[in-house]
Amino acid sequence: MFKTPGPVVLPVIHVLDSARTRQNVETLLEAGAQGCFLINHDFAPEQFLPIIRDTRAAFPSLWMAVNFLAVTGKDAFPILGQLQSEGCQVDAYWADDACIDEDGANSEAKAIAQARIDTGWDGLYFGGTAFKKQREVDPSRYGDAARESCPFMDVITTSGVATGQEADLGKIETFRAAIGDRPMALASGISPENAQAYADVDCFMVATGINKPDNFYDIDAGRLAELMSITRTLAKGIPS
Repeated sequence: MFKTPGPVVLPVIHVLDSARTRQNVETLLEAGAQGCFLINHDFAPEQFLPIIRDTRAAFPSLWMAVNFLAVTGKDAFPILGQLQSEGCQVDAYWADDACIDEDGANSEAKAIAQARIDTGWDGLYFGGTAFKKQREVDPSRYGDAARESCPFMDVITTSGVATGQEADLGKIETFRAAIGDRPMALASGISPENAQAYADVDCFMVATGINKPDNFYDIDAGRLAELMSITRTLAKGIPS
């Protein structure tokens, strides 16, 4: 979709208001990023929706995705479907918890999948699997969780143990072995300093690693440019 050499870089913007969000989007576009995620860490989804609408109006062609913090797809997809019907397209949804059951029952994941169908929303679904701050999955079951996730989402999405924490490389290797060539995203701990270790990942969803020092909200253009330069060396056949 993105036609990029190496992993796709999708900065995650922790939004506060429309003006600051626009500034961050302008920064990432100038750096050549392929799109972004917006997330509401500081307020409820209802307060988030005007910012989403304002950002889409300001950047009609931006690949824009969202995360409603702690909201599964079952509740998010109807909202996204309504936005779509109004002409406000959200290109992807990231849920921290896709409700995957490594034992295979997956009743909640099936309900989420049906909600997605019922709403008619046609964006991509990034589903959190063995994800930070969610139900803990025993590391011995990471492969099972990754395999079970495949039918339920477009991009299998995992993380380290906490925001800004690197993912264990063994976990990434296990996920890749389990899902084959399905798209995989990593949503914590990526930085220009460690990106080369995660060449098996297809998408870097990154905030802490590219933000200004001691700043939770604003992208550092230089850090982002450095990360993107590194990812281009991770494409197959291009020496690092």
